[in-house]
Amino acid sequence: MIPLTHFLVVGACLFAIGLYAVLARRNAILVLVGIELMINAAILNLVAFGRYDKTMYGGQVFALFAIVLAAAAVAVALAIILNVYKFYRSVNPEDIKNLKD
Repeated sequence: MIPLTHFLVVGACLFAIGLYAVLARRNAILVLVGIELMINAAILNLVAFGRYDKTMYGGQVFALFAIVLAAAAVAVALAIILNVYKFYRSVNPEDIKNLKD
């Protein structure tokens, strides 16, 4: 059996990569990919803790809800990015200075 620490290290690496993608923010799509990586790292940790707790399936159930919420958040974020692109002709967050026009 794979020890819990291996899952936690992989989750921490995924979270760090996602955090770097969000902070580097080359364009809005990469920011979304970074957020998804961080959510997937959290889901991996939930499932890993749920796997090693044989009494309840709380980690897996909470992970399922997190996956559904992440999918809904991505759908909304992509719709916003498409509307911003239609108006500004760019998905670079640094090019978008004023959103009140």
